[in-house]
Amino acid sequence: MINHSIDVFVGLASGLVVGTGFVAFITVLGILPRLIQLSKTREQLHLYEFAVIIGVLFGTYVSFTPFPIRLGIIVIMFWGLLHGTFVGMLSAALTEVLNVFPLLAKRVGIDNQIIWLMMAIVFGKIVGSLFQWIIFVKL
Repeated sequence: MINHSIDVFVGLASGLVVGTGFVAFITVLGILPRLIQLSKTREQLHLYEFAVIIGVLFGTYVSFTPFPIRLGIIVIMFWGLLHGTFVGMLSAALTEVLNVFPLLAKRVGIDNQIIWLMMAIVFGKIVGSLFQWIIFVKL
C-alpha cells in the first residue's frame, strides 16, 4: 500500500512539474499571442485556450491508455498535419527566442563564453534523450 502511495505521489508531482514546464515553455515562446496577433483573431482567445487544454488532455489520455486507437488514413494524415503545424510553430518561436541568448550573455558579461551556454543546452538535451531511451524505452 505504501509503495502505491509513493508511486501516486511521484507520478502526480512529476506530472505537475512537466505540465508547469510545458506551460512556461509555451508562454516564454509566445506562440499563442503571436498566432493571435498574426491572424487577427483576438476575439477567439477562448477557443485557443480551449484547444490547448483539450489537446493536452487528449495527448495525456493517448499516452497512458492501454487501448490502441484505430483511425482511418485520412484522420491520421490530418493528425500528422496538426503535429507538423505545431512543431513548425514551435521551431519558429524557438528561433525567435534564441536571439535572446546573445543579449542575455552580453548583459551577464559572458558574451565570450556563449558557446558554452549553447553546448550546455545541447548536451543536456542529448543526456536527457539518452536517459529517456535507455531507462524507459530500453533499446
